Amino acid sequence: MSGIGARLREERERLGLSQRAFGEIGGVEANAQGKYENGDRTPKADYLAAVAAKGVDVLYVLTGTHTPAPVDNLSDVEEWVLGSYRTLVKEDQDAILRLTTTLAEYKASYAPEKKTLSEGD
Repeated sequence: MSGIGARLREERERLGLSQRAFGEIGGVEANAQGKYENGDRTPKADYLAAVAAKGVDVLYVLTGTHTPAPVDNLSDVEEWVLGSYRTLVKEDQDAILRLTTTLAEYKASYAPEKKTLSEGD
């Protein structure tokens, strides 16, 4: 399975929804949702608009390219970091990318588990 159907399914699963619940958002039955995901049918614009309103990245579904994050939501510090990064030569940018990737992977691997309220009480 590839293409629009696979990406639509990926978005549905990212949102944690069943085919029935996702289909209801788009105004279709679960069997139609299944046909979209299997590539047997192509979703219409009104369906795509409805699921987009619930957080689906429709650009990604249609093209395979994620919608870029809006730059206007950056904090002052993030803007400064990005501006500084852009002034660097490619080799230094690559080093920054390796560093931030390593830090993110380390944090994901070794982050302590969050306590539930019952554990902390």
